[in-house]
Amino acid sequence: MPENLIRQKAVLTLAAAKKILAAAESEALKHQWPVVIAVVDDGGHPLCLSRLDGAQHGSVDIAIAKAQAAVAFKRPTRAWSEALTGGRLGVLGLPGVVPAEGGLPVVLDGSIIGAIGVSGVQPHEDGQVALAGTAVTLA
Repeated sequence: MPENLIRQKAVLTLAAAKKILAAAESEALKHQWPVVIAVVDDGGHPLCLSRLDGAQHGSVDIAIAKAQAAVAFKRPTRAWSEALTGGRLGVLGLPGVVPAEGGLPVVLDGSIIGAIGVSGVQPHEDGQVALAGTAVTLA
């Protein structure tokens, strides 16, 4: 039987990224949290970004970095924060790690197709906004 050398995979479209962004924005606005929300594809490349009114500009780079870390390491950025709390200081030397809650992979049918990153309020609040974004139905 011939070996299949080509794989097909789902990709995060701009339309889907905007849907994720809108859900996250809605959660942030409901709580009046001035955050930056970034959505990236499975290669960590930004698809869309929103800086809500009053959000600090320093959160732009952090939101993007959280999303990129979540997709690169295939896990929530909260995992790195928990590792530090547990005494694993070595994670600080890993390139691209952001040890703060607010970055989550976007998963479709068991495959990571992108990620969302949120920055601007308390870490658990950033995480709550990101979770609202990942809760949308994409299929």
